[in-house]
Amino acid sequence: MATNTAAWLDAAKAYPFNVKESTLGAPGENQVLIKNRALAMNPIDAKLQKLAVYPIPYPAILGEDIAGEVVEVGPSVTRFKKGDRVLATASAFSTGRSEEAGFQVYTVVSVDTTTEIPDDMSFETAVVLPLCISTASSALFLPEWLGLQLPTFPAQDSTGKVVLVWGGASSVGCNAIQLLRHAGYEVIATASPGNFDLVKKLGAAHVFDYKSPTVIADILGALAGREVGGVLDAVGKDAYQHCFELADKSQGAKRVATVFPGELNPPEGVYAKKIYAPALNSTPSAKAVFEEFLPQALKSGAYVPAPTPFVFGKGLESIQGAIDHLFKGVSAQKVVVSL
Repeated sequence: MATNTAAWLDAAKAYPFNVKESTLGAPGENQVLIKNRALAMNPIDAKLQKLAVYPIPYPAILGEDIAGEVVEVGPSVTRFKKGDRVLATASAFSTGRSEEAGFQVYTVVSVDTTTEIPDDMSFETAVVLPLCISTASSALFLPEWLGLQLPTFPAQDSTGKVVLVWGGASSVGCNAIQLLRHAGYEVIATASPGNFDLVKKLGAAHVFDYKSPTVIADILGALAGREVGGVLDAVGKDAYQHCFELADKSQGAKRVATVFPGELNPPEGVYAKKIYAPALNSTPSAKAVFEEFLPQALKSGAYVPAPTPFVFGKGLESIQGAIDHLFKGVSAQKVVVSL
């Protein structure tokens, strides 16, 4: 019988992760059990360990991005079978169940945010996608946020509307651009000049240097006469204030979705809401993105896994070093550990 092992965070700010036995979960309704072959690190993981930014019960297993093979399917699950190669968003952060966390050998996940991956795509490449697609999809398509039309493959006809993505080279930004392009929206994005080519390759029509002293005026100039579908802040920090200003001064939907975790005080007439990726679960948008759109788009090559994976090491023991590397700062990369 298989056993499970995880990288545990035994207490707030505990260092390093403690690799030891964990519960081997059984998939329930609408769930599958995955044997993980690659894990990706996310800023929330680093912040939870280093800064204890949210109160969570300890000991805890972190991790949201996984890719591997289905080893068991839950009752009534027909979309997946044993042996399928998949990527998935692990949801322990919202459910509180350790068997649904990512930093372990076996993880139970919801099929709502699970997608089969092409045979010629490595697990290390695929694992950069799950959480950032869940996050971007929540922000772009759920009615509580921007409420835009859904992506399709082939892509939707042009809506004639523009969406601004602040932080186009971030993990969320890279995927938001591609989702928007397939949903029929033109994208204007910000990035550092070194990432302009990447952001344009992913589908942005125009890219502006976020550090430029004239960036707001430059973007407003590009938006002149255009209808804006919404604004996505994929960075947080001070960026959300710029996004508020751009939404306020442009024509169209004055709605901002932001990853900024603090208090929001948008100008009068501007609607702003913090993004919450788990809200995507059990929605028509999850089905549209992870079941109907993504498998075909990945297989055809129309959707590019981005940002680029940086494989830090192999094994659960490498997770601590990978988190340390991420916490120092990376650009247009996703830190990955192979299993």
